[in-house]
Amino acid sequence: MNLPFFKGLTAGLLICGAVWSIADYRGFTEKAYQLVQDRYGREARQRVSAWQQLMHKINSSGRYTELQKIREINDFFNQVRWVSDIDHWKKEDYWATPVETLGTNAGDCEDFSIAKYFTLSEVGVDNDKLRITYVKALDFNQAHMVLAYYPSPESEPLILDNINKNIVPASQRTDLLPIYSFNGKNLWLAKSRSKRLKADSQKNLPQWRQVNERMLRELM
Repeated sequence: MNLPFFKGLTAGLLICGAVWSIADYRGFTEKAYQLVQDRYGREARQRVSAWQQLMHKINSSGRYTELQKIREINDFFNQVRWVSDIDHWKKEDYWATPVETLGTNAGDCEDFSIAKYFTLSEVGVDNDKLRITYVKALDFNQAHMVLAYYPSPESEPLILDNINKNIVPASQRTDLLPIYSFNGKNLWLAKSRSKRLKADSQKNLPQWRQVNERMLRELM
């Protein structure tokens, strides 16, 4: 994450959005594959195909537990190279779609979290169990983003991260200070994780809206 910590915190609390994509990534067409290949190259097409195959394997098996799903998807996206937004996209803050992340084989913490979030949704994990979470990475003294998975509403979340690639309970991540979290529907403050902020506090997050819009265009 490239924004200064408190700048990112303030902006997020004011404008975190609730736009929900209706993109369905499980049925990539040949046209969509060709667009990936034309834009990013043949190896990018292979990476996107591997992603599609992973989702198909999970959905067709019927034997995966949710914990197995999050492990496989966390490991899959953690193979991608970490690159800062300014080096990668020549922008201070850019939220990439899963296809953009796989196409370029690079991303930062937001991109890893977004890709894991939407992929887990595609393989049947309830969105109410998933929260994209802004934290302060204390070891680096900077803002960071992870994906939190809540097995049940009151349970301690498991953290999916690209810094520590092991999935562990939040209590074991003493290097992270949670600030707020969101998913496609709601926003929560860290000090009151059960309290959802009103919808009108969430409607204007441009990065979230833009990434959803680009996701839909990728499937046209």
